[in-house]
Amino acid sequence: MGDEPRNAFRREASSFVADLASMESAHAFNPYSGHCAVHDCPDADLIRLDNLTRLLEAALANGVDAIWVARDLGYLGGRRTGLALTDEAHLADLAGMFGLPCLRRATVGPAVSERTATYIYRTLLRISAPTFLWNVFPLHPHEPGKPFSNRGHTAAERRSGQAFLQRLIDILRPRRVVAIGGDAARALEGIGVAHAKVRHPSYGGHIEFAAQVAALYELPPVPETGLLAQNSLF
Repeated sequence: MGDEPRNAFRREASSFVADLASMESAHAFNPYSGHCAVHDCPDADLIRLDNLTRLLEAALANGVDAIWVARDLGYLGGRRTGLALTDEAHLADLAGMFGLPCLRRATVGPAVSERTATYIYRTLLRISAPTFLWNVFPLHPHEPGKPFSNRGHTAAERRSGQAFLQRLIDILRPRRVVAIGGDAARALEGIGVAHAKVRHPSYGGHIEFAAQVAALYELPPVPETGLLAQNSLF
């Protein structure tokens, strides 16, 4: 690839992430411009900004098979990594999917795992196709005064997130879009994007999620022993 298309991809990715970093909402943490005094290293926001920029640039350069869309960033996953449906335990897996040498941690202390991310990656790694992960609302919404909690996004937050979601779909042009859960499906319906819908793996939905993704991608069913192993993780 020559310098001209590479530079164009870099400009596109940088513009998208810069706009995302300027996004604000009450009782929501923006991991690309905010700093967590408890868990973040000094330049955490810049690390998360750089990680997402490089990931998006790689996706633009190499193409993606699908975009998987869930609801919001969670406090154990995307709040820390700045990457949808991705916890610190799976940064290397995501980097490898897009041919990146590494994605850096932005926090101090031991790496943290998230239940949803664990189920997502157990299924995602069975698919040999680059998949971009995203959320309807791309920040971490939390309860007032409780930064380490999760709440669902508001209608206004959904609308602001839909603008970024539509923009992402327009620039990546995936072969398919997969809604993970009802909130994601409704948001995609709201902007007229055709999609497949699967159950969200949280709240006991991981077995159905794995089965639905396997059917969608025409993969062999997950063996019962594998599902039992997933249940024993937590």
